[in-house]
Amino acid sequence: MKKKWLAGLATIAAGVLLLTGCGQKKETTLTVGASATPHAEILRHVQPQLKKEGVNLQVKTFQDYVLPNKELASGDLDANYFQHKPFLDNWNKKNHGTLVSAGNVHLEPIGFYSKKYKSLKDLPDGATILVSNNVADYGRVLKILQDEGLITLKPGTKLESATFDDIQTNKKNLKFKHDLEPKLMTQFYKRGEGDAVVINANYAVQAGLNPQKDAIALEKNTSPYANLIAVKKGDQNKPAVKKLMKALQSKSTQQWINKHYKGGVEAVYPNGK
Repeated sequence: MKKKWLAGLATIAAGVLLLTGCGQKKETTLTVGASATPHAEILRHVQPQLKKEGVNLQVKTFQDYVLPNKELASGDLDANYFQHKPFLDNWNKKNHGTLVSAGNVHLEPIGFYSKKYKSLKDLPDGATILVSNNVADYGRVLKILQDEGLITLKPGTKLESATFDDIQTNKKNLKFKHDLEPKLMTQFYKRGEGDAVVINANYAVQAGLNPQKDAIALEKNTSPYANLIAVKKGDQNKPAVKKLMKALQSKSTQQWINKHYKGGVEAVYPNGK
């Protein structure tokens, strides 16, 4: 009788364990490298949503534009979030890489900042403009200057590959110092160096600047330089990556981005407003 009772108890216990195991969702860990502001902040915003969908999103922050792609290519990251497509294309070309975009999320309008002048048209003849050594942003800088009527570009120039050598006319004889680290640009601005300093919005926001209010000229929201999620070729079809993109491109996240950053970071509305 005792043996039958023990056998019955064991059967019940096994059944409980089986039911418990069936009720548990398998969790997938997704490690994404990102710039501290705003990329990592946006990723942390969608962490709770992804947790409910079985994705354990781990965010690894970087302070430069070099390591995130290296670590993604080596497999130390599942994805990264810090760059736009021209930057990614340039990196792939230089490093024989095969990284691809899983989708766009937001635009960080690059801007001109100055302690001395209130607009680009106020710049004096021969003014010096400080620009970072990020070649992928040169076309963005030139587009702003062209829209302001300060320069014209040589016929046939493609903005995604343009450099300062592509300037045809330079009405104010502007000089460009473009061998500077992107993360140092806010320091040059705060010290009042140069007549104007070009700063990426993520570094501007991180330094407490409001691009909409503090920049003397700002990239238009129709710019093709949206920041994206990059992955290894083929990984854009992984379920966890698709869930990440759905969360980042949702209308609720897009609305949060615009409200939280007050125009310093703009959602690109991949799925429509």
